[in-house]
Amino acid sequence: MDRSLYDRLGRLKLAIDKKSNASMIGSRKSTRKGSSAEFSDFREYMPGDDIRGIDWNAYARLDRLYIKEYMEEKESHVSIFMDTSSSMDYGENSKFTLMTELAAGLSYISLVNMDHVTLYDMAEAGRPYSASGGKAGIKNLTTVLERKKADGSVDIYKAVRRADHMYPGLTIICSDFLSEEFLPGNDTFAELLKYLAYMKQKVAILHIMAEEELDVKLQGTCNLIDMEDGENRIKVTMDDASIREYNRNRDEFLEAFRKTARRFGAAYFLCNTRDSFDKIIFEQLRPLYEW
Repeated sequence: MDRSLYDRLGRLKLAIDKKSNASMIGSRKSTRKGSSAEFSDFREYMPGDDIRGIDWNAYARLDRLYIKEYMEEKESHVSIFMDTSSSMDYGENSKFTLMTELAAGLSYISLVNMDHVTLYDMAEAGRPYSASGGKAGIKNLTTVLERKKADGSVDIYKAVRRADHMYPGLTIICSDFLSEEFLPGNDTFAELLKYLAYMKQKVAILHIMAEEELDVKLQGTCNLIDMEDGENRIKVTMDDASIREYNRNRDEFLEAFRKTARRFGAAYFLCNTRDSFDKIIFEQLRPLYEW
């Protein structure tokens, strides 16, 4: 990313409703009271309170002891789960490339606002990469992303459940969700969102699809190969009727995600590899930011 893009990203701020209760200092205001410089409210003095918090001017006026309370600044947590299965390495503009670009952009937005970022490769969710400390944290995180590759398969639900020490905050899941457990009629996606709600997460789903998957132009007889096991093959003849059937099933697949996300209060975004990084990050994902 060039300097001008960093500058534009730096003006954004992710809207994170659920604040961490971890003892880390950041730039977000917690609803808990603490000792930061921003004044919050008064309350009556109680035995055991620190007398340094007494407002003596209020005492002189009211002849009663009051304590000044301040908002406590807390570091919010952003967890980004990335699908690194082989199916993500598809498309003239690769789904995997778009995913890593978005992960880098959203991580930069988080870090510049002094949030804590945890990056999960869902193929090895037990070994996440954590970054904090502002802009300085983006360099190593970018290096980690550059070393990732799409290979094999992942179990998205199990990967999220394996994530340890998930503090309340924002969870972003990036995937094409092209596995049987996410087909319409299955409950895996709903169970995933229920689990994240239990973990006090605000959830954003980045459903990343290749242009070739959303606008099929195959013609004639084709041999389709399962990218994740390299073995399952099916021969199909792509004519007008086949493409209409594919489009119907694709739309049903995507609508099931939209409805389930809406039911559980998750933000859902269909990201097409045809669209530029700028269009997705600055326009499509606009509902994720504070304004």
